[in-house]
Amino acid sequence: MAPARLLLPLLWAALMGPVAATPVWCFTRLEEEGGGGACGQPLVEEPVPLADCCLNPAYGYKLRPHGHCHTCRQGAWGPWGPWTSCSVTCGEGTQRRGRSRSPGGDGDRREWQLRACHLPCCPEPGGWSPWSPWTSCSVTCGEGAQGRSRLCSHPPPSCGGGCGPGGGQETRMCQEGPPTCPVGGAWGAWGPWGRCGGTCRGRGGGPGGDTPSRSRSRRCDSPPPSLHPPGAPCPGEAVESQPCPGLPPCPEDGAWGAWSATAPCPVTCGLGAVTQSRACDAPPPRYGGRGCPGNATRRAVCGPRGACPDLVHWGPWGTWTPCERRSWGSISCQPAPGQQKRTRECVGRAGGGPPCPTQEGVGTIQLRACYNVQHCLLQGNWSDWSPWGLCNPPCGVSPTRSRFRECQPIYPSYPLVVLGVTDSAPLNITFWGRPRVRCPPLEGQLLRLEEKRPCRNVTPCPPDED
Repeated sequence: MAPARLLLPLLWAALMGPVAATPVWCFTRLEEEGGGGACGQPLVEEPVPLADCCLNPAYGYKLRPHGHCHTCRQGAWGPWGPWTSCSVTCGEGTQRRGRSRSPGGDGDRREWQLRACHLPCCPEPGGWSPWSPWTSCSVTCGEGAQGRSRLCSHPPPSCGGGCGPGGGQETRMCQEGPPTCPVGGAWGAWGPWGRCGGTCRGRGGGPGGDTPSRSRSRRCDSPPPSLHPPGAPCPGEAVESQPCPGLPPCPEDGAWGAWSATAPCPVTCGLGAVTQSRACDAPPPRYGGRGCPGNATRRAVCGPRGACPDLVHWGPWGTWTPCERRSWGSISCQPAPGQQKRTRECVGRAGGGPPCPTQEGVGTIQLRACYNVQHCLLQGNWSDWSPWGLCNPPCGVSPTRSRFRECQPIYPSYPLVVLGVTDSAPLNITFWGRPRVRCPPLEGQLLRLEEKRPCRNVTPCPPDED
């Protein structure tokens, strides 16, 4: 019989068949936070065989560099993917996210969740006001201009809307007094400075090693001098030059030093990775020179070194036993504290292997003090509305979401703390059981009131990638 530590890779190979050789991107940590799941900490930058990656059930993998994250644990669900963007650009829409089950389990390979999303209101256009009267002509002789304006205020736009075609300003030509005026020339604005003859001081700088110069120009066109009758020309020069200011020394590019020695493989089972590093110091870049191309570190696969043992972890808690006090007989509906317990198992522990860690002193068995209110008749109050639930079905036709109000019991004012038997530390007491609760009728309901609402702007589920 094969050793226990080899059962996991043998079972994985039997389930996967030829797929075991599929190249995958292997990750050493699975994360699920910030509203979406991800594979974290890549093992190496290159793909490795699927069977080798999943020798360690704590690892995860992707079939493509930007594909879904899968878990190596057989039949287990991977982390939820990120929520898609909202299906609308304004108003109410929906978002969806999914996750994949690794091979070896029964049922669907993909699972989806759908939720509502709310974006700011949709833009509403406004309307133009009537045009204002034309302004006075801009000149007292010759040809000039006059303008008029209007406002986007009839009505004003809302939520970022515009105001339809057209603009808020309009001009037209006009003439006042004599038809022709003498116009003196005026300079337009200086243009931008041109390029320098070099980019640095020293080797590669300007001609002859001097500081490069730059120039800029302007035009006598604001306005140009008139011809008939002739106007005065623009005073001064059309071009000016100056030395280029603040040039740095010419840059020197950097070069890589040698790679560091390879460290021993850090794992005792499955695949591992080793890292080498190098420094950009042969020489280092100076005076704004370019850094060394490529990466300062590189990782390489080491192993495989056999299958890793299964993860040791606590299984789920079982249900609480009935609340009782054996020496008293029945304590139902009485202010007499009782006791109940629940148990759990340490999953994956091999013979002689490490045990599951205790959590605040709690191991396989957990005890608590309790009052038994099973089937007791209690008055109740209606709860507030619960938050809206997910849209169901997430991939079906006409999904809906719902919220609830429930008739919740008003528990008796029994003491909620009792001293322990073996020490003086106080113990909290909880109520156990399902009482018979009575609330005033609410919209014809006695115990539970449900409200449903359709989910809007639902997009279809994407096709499976596997």
